[in-house]
Amino acid sequence: MFTGLIEGIGKVKPLGNDLFNIVLESKSKEKISSDLELGDSVAVDGVCLTVEKITTNGFVATASPETLQRTTLGKSATNQSCVNLETSLRVGSKIGGHFVSGHVDGIGCLRDSIITNKAWEMTFSSPQTFKAEWNRYLAPYIVSKASIAVNGISLTIADCDEQGNWFKVAVIPVTYAQTNLAQLKSGDWVNLEGDILGKYVNRLIGYQTSTKSAQSDISLDFLTHHGY
Repeated sequence: MFTGLIEGIGKVKPLGNDLFNIVLESKSKEKISSDLELGDSVAVDGVCLTVEKITTNGFVATASPETLQRTTLGKSATNQSCVNLETSLRVGSKIGGHFVSGHVDGIGCLRDSIITNKAWEMTFSSPQTFKAEWNRYLAPYIVSKASIAVNGISLTIADCDEQGNWFKVAVIPVTYAQTNLAQLKSGDWVNLEGDILGKYVNRLIGYQTSTKSAQSDISLDFLTHHGY
């Protein structure tokens, strides 16, 4: 579990089909690796990975087939790219963002980024390649003022359309400067994770609806007729 507050920056270097070397920038080493141990979870651009080997300048982790399919990790555009890093939430730590599981729902892309007096207004939508996945896994959780993780960064949806085809976030200067959002160009892909609380609510409502539907044919007359 994470909070979406980025602690450092690194680079991804593929070592094989599913093996990756995460190299920490010098300014990130103390924060990320000070108490890093084998088996720890680290969010890499919002993707929860397990530390399998600790190196002098970072760590090595393996990504599952599901992770490679659902995220930007391992795709050619991500090779050698700058990634956001966050170690897992400790019991008793402050939660300044929102609960982020590190289980990415799908891929989005930057539509545009506009500088205002106080923030960068960034709009994201679905790449055509992942439109079906976006509609199924992301659109239901794109709600105005809801939380969303973009490359592992805890952000609030400032605006969106009713169908959840796109959303806009306002990024304050400190977040923009200390994450890889500053390096994004129009069309670049990002990892997106919807609010986990919204997922549970959606599942619960769906379960209750299906249960009521299944019981709709059972009445007092039906039970009496069958000897109850």
